[in-house]
Amino acid sequence: MVKRVSNMNELAAAMMPYMESMVEQMAERVYQTLNYFLQEYYNSYSPEYYRRQYDFLRSAVKVEPKRVGNRVVASVYIDYDSMDNYYNASGYEVTSWANQGLHGGLDVGNNTPHVWDDTIENTITNGELLKMAIKYLKSKGFSVRE
Repeated sequence: MVKRVSNMNELAAAMMPYMESMVEQMAERVYQTLNYFLQEYYNSYSPEYYRRQYDFLRSAVKVEPKRVGNRVVASVYIDYDSMDNYYNASGYEVTSWANQGLHGGLDVGNNTPHVWDDTIENTITNGELLKMAIKYLKSKGFSVRE
């Protein structure tokens, strides 16, 4: 179906349903990748001196897309405020250490992922989200130049 638009506001309105769906798919991909690296982080070390609470493993959050003006935004993040079972460390500290490949602030010598940086590398930096957006728009009949 061909739709005629005569100004940017009409174009934004016509694109909005497509944008919401596309942003949802992209946010889901980032969320899945973040959860993958959280699990890999846990797999990279087995503590001998404490029992895990798994707060960090379950800390990933995805906020559904919403319209903000003529844009659609979604968020994926680590909710470090929800991690309150740690001794002598805040959820923010645990999250920061995990992004440095550390467990409890210590380098345990394993191939520990850098949770957030690896997520960004494997979704944004490598162009995967851009490829997803192009594929999605093409599937909806938009002409997209690469």
